[in-house]
Amino acid sequence: MTIPKPQYPPNHPDRFRDCQRAIEDRMLELLGEAQAAGWTKEEILAAMIQVAENTHLAMHPNVLLSVETELKRLRKK
Repeated sequence: MTIPKPQYPPNHPDRFRDCQRAIEDRMLELLGEAQAAGWTKEEILAAMIQVAENTHLAMHPNVLLSVETELKRLRKK
């Protein structure tokens, strides 16, 4: 299943909702697969939120620099 391309330009007020609709089917598919594997809906949704938050934080330039600096420090030991 492919995710549809955006219908609106970056600063359009409806773009965020458009993105939500674009990824909704894939998220429901993932939810169903995880439930079939034995996870509860509550566990899955909480995990999805946490993974999204962690990914967002990890993509922040200051966090990336901090992680790279720490890795360099650890490699020297």
